[in-house]
Amino acid sequence: MMKPGLYTDDSITRRVNRENVLLLGGGRALLMQLAHPKVAAGVDEHSDFRSHPVRRLRRTILITMAMVFGDRDTALAAARTVNQVHARVRGHDYRALDPDLLLWVHATLMDTALVTYETFVQPLLPREREDFYQEFKILGELLGIPRDRFPETLRDFDRYVDAMISRGPVRVDERARDLARLVLRPRLRLLPGPAMIPFEVVTAGLLPPALRSQYGLSWGPGQQRAFRLAMRTVPRLVALTPPVLRVWPLPGHNVELAVIS
Repeated sequence: MMKPGLYTDDSITRRVNRENVLLLGGGRALLMQLAHPKVAAGVDEHSDFRSHPVRRLRRTILITMAMVFGDRDTALAAARTVNQVHARVRGHDYRALDPDLLLWVHATLMDTALVTYETFVQPLLPREREDFYQEFKILGELLGIPRDRFPETLRDFDRYVDAMISRGPVRVDERARDLARLVLRPRLRLLPGPAMIPFEVVTAGLLPPALRSQYGLSWGPGQQRAFRLAMRTVPRLVALTPPVLRVWPLPGHNVELAVIS
């Protein structure tokens, strides 16, 4: 029998995050994070993002899975690992442990999980959406965000995200656009660049329109038709996919701590 974790198996947090289709939102989360100039600076100056852009997304996913699906010891160890890495990240006008930066990164993950789930799996009830937001605060607190920094309700959170994008400090600069190209067209040995075009369309479609425009992503009639097609077909495919392929981890599967190096 698995040891208790931060969440029960029937929690909305586990129900949403176990869907493998959430990987389609990875590009959106990364581009939203990089749209904050101080986050982009930290990523660019203190990681191997330019040579291995997909590695950051993989680390984030594994750590999140360890915290959501692991037992309590695994979840706390994963949080300590992230905090130790963040403690070393600082520049002339930023530090990774700044609660404001942590809150923005946390917000991009929370918001992206909801948007991607409701786009490609199924809509949630208002109460489920609120519960997901409240439960997700637990992860943010473990990663250094003081409880009083979180917007109180999901409606407050949505206002916070909108304000960050519309009035700053989130604003796509040249560094963010440069890094975004690596996210949307990573140099993968086994895949040519054009193979990532569907991922680029999905990422553009999921992004807030203001950020999509600031990144200069193509969003003409062709891209919009392709995204609408994905919105119609992917949920049907997800519904027909057997659990062994659809969700992670399988019931009873033990989640090991993802080590960041």
